[in-house]
Amino acid sequence: MDSNIIVNIGEQHFDRLREENRFYIDKSEFIKEWWEGSSAVTLITRPHRFGKTLNMSMLECFFSNKYAGRGELFDGLKVWNDEKYRQLQGTYPVIFLSFAGVKAGNIKDLKAAVKIVIANLYAMFKDIMKSDIFDENDRESFFAVNERMEDVKAQMAITSLCIYLERYYGKEVIVLLDEYDTPMQEAWLGGCWDEAVGFFRSFFDNTFKANPHLYRGVITGITRISKESIFSDLNNLDVVTTTSDEYADSFGFTEDEVFRVLDDVGLGSEKGNVKYWYDGFTFGKYTDIYNPWSITSFIKKGGKYSAYWANTSSNGLVNSLIQTGKAELKEIIRVLIEGGSFKAMIDEQIVFDQLGYSANAVWSLLLATGYLKVLEVEAVGEYKEECYTLALTNKEVSMMFRNMVNSWFKNNSYIPYNDFIKALLMDDVDSMNEFMNDIALSSFSNFDVSKSASSKDAPERFYHGFVLGLIVDLAGRFTIISNRESGFGRYDIVMKPRDKENDYAYIIEFKVHKPRKEKDLEQTLANAHIQIEEKQYTAGLIAEGFAPERIRKYGIVFMGKECLIG
Repeated sequence: MDSNIIVNIGEQHFDRLREENRFYIDKSEFIKEWWEGSSAVTLITRPHRFGKTLNMSMLECFFSNKYAGRGELFDGLKVWNDEKYRQLQGTYPVIFLSFAGVKAGNIKDLKAAVKIVIANLYAMFKDIMKSDIFDENDRESFFAVNERMEDVKAQMAITSLCIYLERYYGKEVIVLLDEYDTPMQEAWLGGCWDEAVGFFRSFFDNTFKANPHLYRGVITGITRISKESIFSDLNNLDVVTTTSDEYADSFGFTEDEVFRVLDDVGLGSEKGNVKYWYDGFTFGKYTDIYNPWSITSFIKKGGKYSAYWANTSSNGLVNSLIQTGKAELKEIIRVLIEGGSFKAMIDEQIVFDQLGYSANAVWSLLLATGYLKVLEVEAVGEYKEECYTLALTNKEVSMMFRNMVNSWFKNNSYIPYNDFIKALLMDDVDSMNEFMNDIALSSFSNFDVSKSASSKDAPERFYHGFVLGLIVDLAGRFTIISNRESGFGRYDIVMKPRDKENDYAYIIEFKVHKPRKEKDLEQTLANAHIQIEEKQYTAGLIAEGFAPERIRKYGIVFMGKECLIG
């Protein structure tokens, strides 16, 4: 690589990147592919930090008449080899807006943030109002678009701006909307989903359907929100998701691109490790896609490995869904952290209303956001529905989930969380009881905030969350096997040491106190041990060569916030 090229992390302005001769992998064929696709409105979904904003900026620089005569920005890029496209550059009025910063916990502030975005956009075009083609009524209407405007005016504002621009330039308008779904995610977290849907459905309908002054449009986001939610009226929408072949190599870096760059910067010997850490994304027919943020950060840091991409994300939604989810969901997360996979039915249309109670909706979201990858797709059942085999994307995603789980408990700094693990390994039952009950008292509320939470399953969710946190710290030392038993709240945990000589094997049986059948927690604990013996949980371990005296058996039983271990 040219030593004069600067590796910049996160530059999202195409013109600035090119003017300053910064590191850039040519994605300009996206321009040709989109233009020749001829779709009126295109929705493209990709995980965060995959170049969506940079590609939208590139579209603006290429098509916008604001950049007329700026062909040097595309010098040396593939699109510039075609004379037809050289003539096309800088010939359209273009509106480019982003909802990336529209973040608020209530509908009033969400709407206010959108109005600020629109008002700032209008300010960029205010000079056209100096033209004689507009009269005083036009100017009054134009400058009435401000932060204090009514909702209806905001919902119609982009269409109105298209009218002004078409009159001024004599051409229909290209509209680019980046990060369209950010406010919708915020609305779900803030509990104002229904109100947000009403506002944004009208905005999208007016901007992209009921707008005769629109020539073409591109919308980008992380998720494909269900058509019934906000796109119900858009029958002209071409949807391109991570499973689509269109634009599959336009977002993110292909493995060939990454390996060439590594050779150029003298890091070619790290290809295998880079693949282990950062590979794993699949877009359409392209496997082995890498996140640009991770690769540029890795190069910028001189070959230092870290969870660069995962650490840039605001994982509030994902964290909330997993932390407050049911035990089955947490169990699958544990399996994934340990390198396993699972099968699920996926719907690429994210139905936010279902996230609080549907595990498949959560898996769909995690796939869309890049935290899961598809290993296999098979048709199952009478109707040949697609069943996906899913796993964590790569090493850095696994690290993110490990850290997320640990944070649930380690935020309580006054609780010696690691001491619980030490007590378990030392067979210190008194300390285990003390720590577990302290943690239950201080942390239970963290796991009792789900929209679908009930008093029945809250204890199970809490204690399984705790065990998941424990397993994260011990996974390198033990092989963990967990099977959910029939009946409410029963989990069997088997921990097989990798070092049979120096570590014990563990069997842990969870039980919820049943007041109708058990007089107290001591009886519940006794029943847990009876179940261990009756079901011969030690048989498998003994068959693998573990001596019976090297197998420790624990019951962990609970009633509300009260816990007993023995």
